[in-house]
Amino acid sequence: MPDITALPWPLPWSIGVFVAAGAITVAGSIRLAGLGDALADRTGWGEALFGVVFFGVVTGLSGIVMTIVAAGSGEAGLAYGNAVGGIAAQTTAVAVADAFHRRANLEHAAASLSNLLSGTLLIALLALALLASYTPEATVAGVHPMSGVLVAAYLGGLMLIRRAGAQPMWQAIATDETRPDIPHTDSPLNQRPLPWLWTQFAIVGATVAGGGWLVARAAESLVEVTGLTTGFVGGVLMGIVNALPETVTAIAAVRRGAVTLAIAAVIGGNLLDVLTLVAGDVAYRHGSIYHTAGSDELLATTSSLFMTATLLGGLLIRQTCGWGRLGFEGVLLLASYAAMTVILAL
Repeated sequence: MPDITALPWPLPWSIGVFVAAGAITVAGSIRLAGLGDALADRTGWGEALFGVVFFGVVTGLSGIVMTIVAAGSGEAGLAYGNAVGGIAAQTTAVAVADAFHRRANLEHAAASLSNLLSGTLLIALLALALLASYTPEATVAGVHPMSGVLVAAYLGGLMLIRRAGAQPMWQAIATDETRPDIPHTDSPLNQRPLPWLWTQFAIVGATVAGGGWLVARAAESLVEVTGLTTGFVGGVLMGIVNALPETVTAIAAVRRGAVTLAIAAVIGGNLLDVLTLVAGDVAYRHGSIYHTAGSDELLATTSSLFMTATLLGGLLIRQTCGWGRLGFEGVLLLASYAAMTVILAL
């Protein structure tokens, strides 16, 4: 058995870690969907806001760990690529989850003010991260000022979203296919004590996050052993593993009828993935992580921006059913992610 602290690992071990981490993520995320739905009902936060805040944190923990480990090892390309590549992969998860929602387009059924505002906040954060690459490479204690701006923008955005939810000035028109966010009182989990639900939520979230360290180390090993670019390994391979919690959670939420939570879990995870750049900037001790972004990382960032705008367009237009049962946005999301993957692989 190889020393897991020494790189590179043998190729079979590196591949095996990816598979094992994926399996743990899938199992944990299915459990998180049920616990999150119950907690959204019991706390009164609602599926959209709970999904953006708590689901975003818990499902994003593995990605945060991946970015910190990679950045701390000096692999800034892997760290940056994991964050923005995860956003692209997670946004594609909406199209995948849509395939499990039989009655109508998922974006039609799950349209809500909170999801729209959260998507707008995501675009703003991605734009700030992209802007940081073109600002002077000045740091304070090794951290670029844009990291503080990103955290402030995230917290301020969440405050605005919660206030808008309390006194909405805009609402999605209800149709026969709209699935409103109403408590599921018949769920066995809703009968559990609230402290028990929070404890289970934290334990499962920590288990999912635990695979992050191994995935990051395996990614570093893959770059050394195979000669693959950090843009492809970080933006695609790590991005896919990073996106598994949100993907499986979205599918599980759709199957439970919690369609608003499905969209919110994806957007919330994406918001936290932008903030993983802040964690990576702190962990990277050789300057600003934003200025290490090469053409591959910038491609993944702009692809994520386009895909988020496409998702918001789907939530606004609200096709009942569209191309191939996915809606125009689902087809565009799949095509955009496929194109990004091919370009990064070349």
